[in-house]
Amino acid sequence: MKRNIGFTLVELLVVIAIIGMLVAMLLPAVQQVRESARRAHCGNSMRQIGLALHNHESAFQHFPASGWTDSGSGNSTGRQISWRISILPFLEQANVSRLYQTSVNWWEAPNLDLISIPISIFECPSTPDRIPVTAAIAKSPRPALTFTKALAPLDYEAIMGVQPDSINLHLSFPYYSSTNRFSVLHRNTQNRFSDILDGSSQTIMIVECSARPTVYRGGRQRTDISNDQGIGWADSEGPFSLDGSNSDGSVEGGGPALGCFYAMNRKNDNEPFSFHPGGCQNLFADGHVEFITESVPLLNYAGLCTMAGGENIDLTSP
Repeated sequence: MKRNIGFTLVELLVVIAIIGMLVAMLLPAVQQVRESARRAHCGNSMRQIGLALHNHESAFQHFPASGWTDSGSGNSTGRQISWRISILPFLEQANVSRLYQTSVNWWEAPNLDLISIPISIFECPSTPDRIPVTAAIAKSPRPALTFTKALAPLDYEAIMGVQPDSINLHLSFPYYSSTNRFSVLHRNTQNRFSDILDGSSQTIMIVECSARPTVYRGGRQRTDISNDQGIGWADSEGPFSLDGSNSDGSVEGGGPALGCFYAMNRKNDNEPFSFHPGGCQNLFADGHVEFITESVPLLNYAGLCTMAGGENIDLTSP
């Protein structure tokens, strides 16, 4: 008798089950490779931002302010201007820079047409799909706004330093004050390399703070909370100082009594936050980019967020 050549149903089911198991085993590895590539892309973007900041310092003998909100030697008109506007010429965005008018605020015409232009170097590829920003709640002197074109987003922000009222709660005495709390980029200032007394390789200038103004707390998107900062790459009020938060991001700057031991990835309004598993990318004043894990002790991270804090590990022990 001639025997039919082929697979039985049982054999097919076994083969399909084996293929399914192999795919299930392979998928995490593929996702890990993709995230590794995204993280490398993110780090490269931050390095380019660092180079642009260095070129600005070389050209003008100072770093840009994190944001101008008052009149000053770098802002004669007293309009609100972001640090990102200042470095556009050094990011091969000279055309946008030439068209941008510093004589008016960033949310006023003719700047409105420009700030909807996406600038990819300000975006991290690990950030998930965004909610288009077509409106903004008021933040004086900016009124509540609606936009005909969605604002172009940002994922990288200047860290201005630490909040003494928050970080000092972790110390046995009030170490931080207005004399030592700041980093390189902060409001209405023009700092130079010589002002970085803690060393440029030990001072963070730019951190990840992804997906704003959409609010994330404890890794979850919160559509019930509004955020008035970081609403686009032109926003001058996006920079912030480090407070520390609790594990689910519901409390900021409350000190040990409220469990605010976490430096990053608990809330993105406004603390360091990324969608990279386990930590955030950080741009230091010497231009190097470092991935710092989210388990970093808050006080150690705070020490990196100041340029003249003179911190010592023993000094900053709880």
